[in-house]
Amino acid sequence: MDRREFLRAAGPAAVAGLAGCLGGGSADTDYDVGMSAKAFRPVRIAVEPGTTVRWLNTSKQGHSVTAYENDIPDGADYFASGGFDTEQAARDNWGSSSGGTMYEGDDFTHTFETLGEYPYFCIPHERAGMVGTVVVTEDPETATSGE
Repeated sequence: MDRREFLRAAGPAAVAGLAGCLGGGSADTDYDVGMSAKAFRPVRIAVEPGTTVRWLNTSKQGHSVTAYENDIPDGADYFASGGFDTEQAARDNWGSSSGGTMYEGDDFTHTFETLGEYPYFCIPHERAGMVGTVVVTEDPETATSGE
């Protein structure tokens, strides 16, 4: 067997063996939004009402998922990792005890019922621009999503 023939045969097996190892993150792929060192991926996600979104910390950094309380739709349930009822409580607990911290491999879920846009952020990386948006719409196919 020559070198090219060997590489053609071994190439796919080598790539399969590395699945989940690249990027240093978790091999868990059953999530909607991942977290890199300072970004949510994707930054924007569109879902139908009643959808449960799962965030997974796929990085080695500690993160939070914290809704901008005054910017979510009227009547919508507030959400924050750590189970806080307000944005201020989430911020206060992060500052005093790192409450709501999601470490590598930790996840957070929230079910979205009310139509509209839900901007959120990571408390320790907000200044670095770690923000995202969940758009709840009857037709998520037409909503713009972004990396």
